[in-house]
Amino acid sequence: MANPAIIPLPRVNEVAGTIVTAAMKVHSKLGPGLMESAYQACMIHELRKQGLKAVGQVTLPVIYHGEKIDIGYRIDVLVEDLVVLELKCVESIHPIHEAQLLSYIRLSGKNIGLLINFHVLHLRNGIKRMVSGANWEK
Repeated sequence: MANPAIIPLPRVNEVAGTIVTAAMKVHSKLGPGLMESAYQACMIHELRKQGLKAVGQVTLPVIYHGEKIDIGYRIDVLVEDLVVLELKCVESIHPIHEAQLLSYIRLSGKNIGLLINFHVLHLRNGIKRMVSGANWEK
């Protein structure tokens, strides 16, 4: 029998799909070239219009030797308390951007994140889904 504390994979996939659709709408309307904060605000607005809980600039403390240390890390957008969004407006995604998202996923205790770079001509080329850990289907 399934553990009721585990969120079924279809729910995570549904949320991720809605996020991608929202990002496509935002990118179609705004195009590339704006600051990250503009895309973040519009993404939150669009996700909320779709009925999802979307929170921006979520504080992400580091737990070091059992102590909570607020270093100033922030998740760009946390959707449905399931998916971490890391938004970028850069010429190209580099491994450090992927490492940043994986660190945020791990520190937040979430398992799935989307790295979305709005500074591209076609947004399909700017989206990367990343998972962390053995429990990625949670």
